[in-house]
Amino acid sequence: MSGFKNITVTELQDLLGDGAVLVDVRTDAEIARGRIKGAISLPLHLLPFRLNELDANKTTVFYCQMGGRSAQAAAFAAAQGLTGAANLQGGITAWYHAGGEVVA
Repeated sequence: MSGFKNITVTELQDLLGDGAVLVDVRTDAEIARGRIKGAISLPLHLLPFRLNELDANKTTVFYCQMGGRSAQAAAFAAAQGLTGAANLQGGITAWYHAGGEVVA
């Protein structure tokens, strides 16, 4: 069992409406090209040092470019006790292709 949930873009939209936290685990250079509005920037390599900044009582959705790094982030967070950890399948690419807003 992975300890986290893989979610679709549609599910993300619902979760955001319910107050989920969105975490972008890409590098600063990638984020500079655009991000999902409202996302917190927390590059994957810093997650072990900053995981305590996330609210363990909220659903936390991690995303990256395509979903690989964010799956690693969600698995790590879940292993550390973040019970609401989720991974956006397809990452920001899936979000963009589904018509989701990307901001600078």
